[in-house]
Amino acid sequence: MHYPEPVSKLIDSFTRLPGIGTKTAARLAFHVIRMKEEDVVEFAKALVNVKRNLHYCSVCCNITDVDPCRICTDKSRDSSVICVIQEPKDLVAMERTKEFQGYYHVLHGAISPMEGIGPDEIRVAELLTRLSDEKVKELILATNPNIEGEATAMYLSRLVKPFGIKMTRIAHGLPVGGDLEYADEVTLSKALEGRRELF
Repeated sequence: MHYPEPVSKLIDSFTRLPGIGTKTAARLAFHVIRMKEEDVVEFAKALVNVKRNLHYCSVCCNITDVDPCRICTDKSRDSSVICVIQEPKDLVAMERTKEFQGYYHVLHGAISPMEGIGPDEIRVAELLTRLSDEKVKELILATNPNIEGEATAMYLSRLVKPFGIKMTRIAHGLPVGGDLEYADEVTLSKALEGRRELF
């Protein structure tokens, strides 16, 4: 079926988003058509503002509207610990725990030779600059527990070793509320590796 050109263009725009197929894009487009005009204008403004008003923090490389970002300017945090994460959304997840009180460094990806992503395509150089300038005692490698995340953690651990900084890796294992029978072998082996003494 042929849609009017404005509808076709909107559907095409929605299909450029990750995980959005043609059917979902058409459903979203028709939802936009049914919206009030002022709501559509607000939605469009929000999209434009995200592109125009966000940039990367000059310290931690997180997305921010102020530079340095609010976390990097928070003097109550522990400056001796940096947690290295892959994406800005990982920072939000870590902050929700209210457990980590140090600073962050966002890589914006992971090393993936299959996808042509090497160390130069992620924010490794900025991390090394920080380690040279700041008095960091511990680097927590909190990359994802997949092949790319593990490769990135191993690469960083070799690169950072000469700095004499303590390096730790976040524990991997079973989710709270999960059942052993449904866990895969890799998750179970990581859970065994990361076991700790109770008393």
